[in-house]
Amino acid sequence: MGETKYSAYELVEGNRVSPVLFSCEHASQELPPEWTWDVRDRRLVSTHWAFDLGAAELTREFADAYNAPAILARFSRLLVDPNRPIESNTLFRDHAEGEPVFMNTDVEPGERSRRLERCYEPYHEAFHRLVGESSAGVLFSVHSFTPVYEGAMREMEVGVLFDEDEGLAHELAEVIAGSGFRVALNEPYSGKGGLMYSVQRHATAHRRRAVELELRQDLAVQPAIRAKLIQCLLEAKRVFTQTP
Repeated sequence: MGETKYSAYELVEGNRVSPVLFSCEHASQELPPEWTWDVRDRRLVSTHWAFDLGAAELTREFADAYNAPAILARFSRLLVDPNRPIESNTLFRDHAEGEPVFMNTDVEPGERSRRLERCYEPYHEAFHRLVGESSAGVLFSVHSFTPVYEGAMREMEVGVLFDEDEGLAHELAEVIAGSGFRVALNEPYSGKGGLMYSVQRHATAHRRRAVELELRQDLAVQPAIRAKLIQCLLEAKRVFTQTP
């Protein structure tokens, strides 16, 4: 039996005429077969540094509820971060929790190219194709964030990030807040700071609208919380079908 071919992304087919298309850039902490974790980096495995806990499950559940297409990255953000532009200084994160990320302390040009060609570029090429095959007016990226970051508690439960499509983000935030979630706009990061790079890149290329949702990780790992969030958005499909 031959070896299964590695793919940098997972596709959920869905209905190409769905009004929304989902993506998840930090869905997995998997490494392709050519790479293994440095033993000194194992402290980061299964933490938010390696992937977004609960985000993959939420993305698949959103796609199923909407019968919508979705694309999920199948490699750890620590190998290369598909939600950063090529020139970003965190494309290969070299520190976490104040300590070095040893797999990234000295990424030589050849290794940089290998990671981009194996993971980053195939993901974005597939994302580009998927959007081109879809009539979705909204590209919706799904992420999660840690409840405590560098010692600071985060009381908010949901963040709605935007760059160019502020009106869409406000509508989405209003709907989510109406279900009882504590919601903030452009928190815990600003979409205008390049931290929703992936979805905005493809929305701009295809003239679609873009938004990114961040669910706090202690909630994202709870199926009942994810179901509540999905239900409130199903009841407000108008957010995705209105023209800007």
